[in-house]
Amino acid sequence: MAIVIHHNPDCGTSRNVLAIIEAAGYAPTVIEYLRTGWTRPQLLGLFAAAGLSPRSALRTTKSPAAELGLLDPAVDAETLLAAMLEHPVLVNRPIVCSPKGVRLCRPSETVLDLLDRLPPGPLYKEDGALIIDPDGQRVG
Repeated sequence: MAIVIHHNPDCGTSRNVLAIIEAAGYAPTVIEYLRTGWTRPQLLGLFAAAGLSPRSALRTTKSPAAELGLLDPAVDAETLLAAMLEHPVLVNRPIVCSPKGVRLCRPSETVLDLLDRLPPGPLYKEDGALIIDPDGQRVG
């Protein structure tokens, strides 16, 4: 199964999602979007497939969203999209694509819905919470 992760290696959630995918035995295509940037068609396609809008995909913390005035609800989707193209960090992450769908994988265990097989347990989230028990069963 082909899996693509739009990844930020400086993000704990993104690192954990990548680790979950790899622990399940997949070798995903990793796109470090802070290096490659985004294209308009790429973002529109990812958002449509994941059921996101530019507003719902906007990273509001640890990003320049506030400084750029993007937190105001009056800012339209087109303005948000243009800002995301200029400042890739504004897109929340990680976004994972698999044959089972496309999702913004926050919290990290959301990625489990996109996998055909679960990783062996025990497996923990970045905050230490158990998500796969020692018997390989999903928790929660």
